[in-house]
Amino acid sequence: MKLNMKKWQEKLIEKGKNINSAFPIMSYPILKSIGGFNVRDLAQNADIHFSVLKEISQHFNMVAIATAMDLSIESEEFGCAVSFSLEEVPSVIGPLIEKLDEVKKLQIPESGIKRTRNVIEVIKKLQLLDIEKPILGTMIGPFSLAVRLFDMTELMISLMLEPEKVHMLLEKCTEYLRWYANALKTAGANGILIAEPAAGLLSPQQCLEFSSNYIKEIVKSVQDESFSVFLHNCGNTQNLVESMLETECMGFHFGNCVDLCKIIKRVPQNKLVFGNLDPVGVFKNDSVEGVYHKTQELLFKLKEYPNFVISSGCDIPYHTPIENIKAFFKAVEEFNNKYKERGKTDGENNKG
Repeated sequence: MKLNMKKWQEKLIEKGKNINSAFPIMSYPILKSIGGFNVRDLAQNADIHFSVLKEISQHFNMVAIATAMDLSIESEEFGCAVSFSLEEVPSVIGPLIEKLDEVKKLQIPESGIKRTRNVIEVIKKLQLLDIEKPILGTMIGPFSLAVRLFDMTELMISLMLEPEKVHMLLEKCTEYLRWYANALKTAGANGILIAEPAAGLLSPQQCLEFSSNYIKEIVKSVQDESFSVFLHNCGNTQNLVESMLETECMGFHFGNCVDLCKIIKRVPQNKLVFGNLDPVGVFKNDSVEGVYHKTQELLFKLKEYPNFVISSGCDIPYHTPIENIKAFFKAVEEFNNKYKERGKTDGENNKG
């Protein structure tokens, strides 16, 4: 369904003055509830992936629906070997190139050849459900893709010793990701969530040079009134907010290792801020009561910010109890009910 994403965001922020929205990244724990499927099933089967998102869209009050976060998909399309697990998100086994001199010969693949084809198919199938909320594709960011194609330690050293070769690698990663973003847009997505966790290792200036400037190229190629780009970084972004803002994304998704109360003050209120309950410590390992109270606690801390959307700090693990997921949504709903009632009472008192 085509949406005016600019108006959607404006209405969401206006609505945020009275009611909180929710956007936990939770494809993996829903797998069990629809038939006992495992993570490998979702990673390799578009029908199962679609069934998970259909379940989420029909039974949970989400502000948007996003495809499962899997940061191995794009690396695999370049040629990296990938390890699949029954319970863990797929991971890249080893780097594709051993020396940056090999970058010149690195071929940029077409999107939709391997498992990206499944994601594109899922986006297309979701159009048939008439979901009256944004459908977001998820994809890796250029710097995070580069560290999967090349060794992480070697790449960090090369930022200082051979920056021109790193830029050459990033240019190829970005060109491919632009194609993929456009393919998701053509399939019917209303936006994308770009995951760039590896940029959390960079200094502010490095983040701007080796990550944000390249993400900005992707943003410029796809973002318009009908398509928004959101940036996720679950790393230590405390010093990177201004660098992230340079991407010109419409919103930013932060991990649980930062204090969101300090972060949100630095983000313009016309930009959405998502985050940041601990996906492991809270969602997976805490009790139902703990999830409920920590959700309400974060909502209370950030209730003055209408651009805040409560979420998990990253994707929620497969073994997370469904009761904890439900406790999260119950906490949001009951907080909103209390907040609305309090608002009505305050209004009546002001009239008197």
